[in-house]
Amino acid sequence: MRKIIHCDCDCFYASVEMRDDPNLRGRPLAVGGASDRRGVISTCNYEARSYGVRSAMPTAQAKKLCPDLIVVPGNMKKYREVSTQIRDIFLEYSETIEPLSLDEAFLDVTDSSRCHGSATLIAEEIRRRVHEELGITISAGVAPNKFLAKIASDWRKPDGLTVITPDEVDQFVLRLPVAKIHGVGRVTAEKMHRQGIRTCADLRRFSQIELTKAFGKFGRRLYELCRGIDERPVNSDGSRKSISVERTFSEDLCTLEEWLEQLTNLYMRLLERLENLDPRYQISGATVKVKYGDFSISTQERASHASRISEFRQLLQQCWDKRPAPIRLLGVGVKLRDLRAELGPEQLPLPLPELSRLSA
Repeated sequence: MRKIIHCDCDCFYASVEMRDDPNLRGRPLAVGGASDRRGVISTCNYEARSYGVRSAMPTAQAKKLCPDLIVVPGNMKKYREVSTQIRDIFLEYSETIEPLSLDEAFLDVTDSSRCHGSATLIAEEIRRRVHEELGITISAGVAPNKFLAKIASDWRKPDGLTVITPDEVDQFVLRLPVAKIHGVGRVTAEKMHRQGIRTCADLRRFSQIELTKAFGKFGRRLYELCRGIDERPVNSDGSRKSISVERTFSEDLCTLEEWLEQLTNLYMRLLERLENLDPRYQISGATVKVKYGDFSISTQERASHASRISEFRQLLQQCWDKRPAPIRLLGVGVKLRDLRAELGPEQLPLPLPELSRLSA
């Protein structure tokens, strides 16, 4: 029996923007293009959603629904950085991770020894760390398979956790609306409703042959999902690119001495994470990131196999020399090289003893 966690950040882009600019919190906010340029909404917070604003909606239409809507342009570089930091947290609990986008992923924690092997405790700890370390909320679902884990993560959004144990699968699936099944869009759902099919319990009245006849190849998938069956594994590339830690401060750090003091604290946290680093990885670089009071970001990096604190201090000094201004965030990290990937397939010595004897 697998232990699968599906993690999904709550209105990810908007959450990052609200984290970086507290003045945006509690106000209807969307990330997207300008209305006078035929822009489209990428995502929005829950205050905006209460007005009917949705992703993929033209910005002009969104502004009509919510005249006070604040629309900010997207910053994909920043969102990718936060996504990488979230993935670094995931990797401390499992190497089997299947990203679906920047803001959501499956984790297979079946063989994880963290949190006494409890998938529920792992999910709770991940959610807590993402909130404390990165300043955004994440919803999670825990279940024996990917299908149910993904549905569970959406069950108590935002900032929720839903657990479906193996014993609860059947009762949970029976009352599940068919519209919740991935692949059942509006047209298919309407077709089902016309036939009196509204829940998975209704779907179970039909044989696999009947469902295939009515819905084509998708019919077999429906037959399995309405019974809570999903054998798909979590597909992972199994490789991590970096490890980093960062902190956003309640008050800006104005002097180099304050920068260096906080650097020491972050460096100690980084060392704690590196203690459990898989030996197949080698440190290949050191990075320092600062975010100024105006939310602009500066990053300094260098090649390194040791990543001593003296190297981070030098990088931080470079940031200060470049712009000696107050900062609201400081981060340190290391880049990693996967030695396993570089070595390639293991080569067997030739000639093989058995073959030598046979050819003699």
